[in-house]
Amino acid sequence: MDQIKAMQIFRAVAEARSFAQAAEQLDLPRPTVTNAVQSVEQQLGVRLLQRTTRKVSLTVEGSIYLERCTRLLGDLDDLNTLFAASGQQPSGVVRVDLPERMAHLQLIPRLSEFLRAYPDIDVRIGSNDRIADLVGEGIDCAVRVGALRDSSLVARTIGRLAQANVASSSYLEQYGTPLTLADLARHYQVGFVSSHSGRELEWEYEEQGAARTLAVRSRVAVSSTEAYVASCRAGLGIIQAPRLGLEPLLASGELVEVLPRWRAPALPVAVVYSHNRHLSARVRVFVDWIAGVLALR
Repeated sequence: MDQIKAMQIFRAVAEARSFAQAAEQLDLPRPTVTNAVQSVEQQLGVRLLQRTTRKVSLTVEGSIYLERCTRLLGDLDDLNTLFAASGQQPSGVVRVDLPERMAHLQLIPRLSEFLRAYPDIDVRIGSNDRIADLVGEGIDCAVRVGALRDSSLVARTIGRLAQANVASSSYLEQYGTPLTLADLARHYQVGFVSSHSGRELEWEYEEQGAARTLAVRSRVAVSSTEAYVASCRAGLGIIQAPRLGLEPLLASGELVEVLPRWRAPALPVAVVYSHNRHLSARVRVFVDWIAGVLALR
């Protein structure tokens, strides 16, 4: 078996965390998949995967090899399509990193539209609230919300997300409704821990066009946007979040907007990709699709 094929098989096993699932995805016999991974390990002289009866996990060396494999195989896909005829349908795999809540509420529900339009493209989605290393992890593109810290990335600005201060009706029944910023001294926020700094973010608001912050107590702090909203719905504190994802909860009355005069500044949203990578046709059409779905104003 050639090395490129063996690398593709290893990547499938590593991502699925299962030899059986990888064999099914690749439509290959299980022994073929097992032998391919063993061949790579023998060639490198290191163990890449830890196998138990229940699961497969990456060793430290396996994580490094997977990262390099993903980058190399992505570059190979780009090379194979670099001189494709202009009328040819884009094909291959797009690897994208998305903010957790945006992925669940806005993009994944409409992903079937993209897959129907481009039947030869497969999509691999990472959705969490950490800042992924696009180059190091072999990710083609990502959606970033907020100020961009990595100047090495090319950014296509989509728009801005208006934010709202919201609390659950049960929380307001217990603590009352804050009417001024001074009232926040008697309230709690749900803390959000930044994946960048590791610290809990302060309350934000705008005053005369300037962004300002305020320390507000929290009894619960989270590092996930889904947990952030869930904590608010559970009555654990007030949150500041994009209004777009909260509208159904506001319409039902489960959540209530508070302090509308002191909203946090709107968040910029951009699709980013590495300037070191040739933007292949498959990635270009996926970036265009994301921009069209979000179409933020």
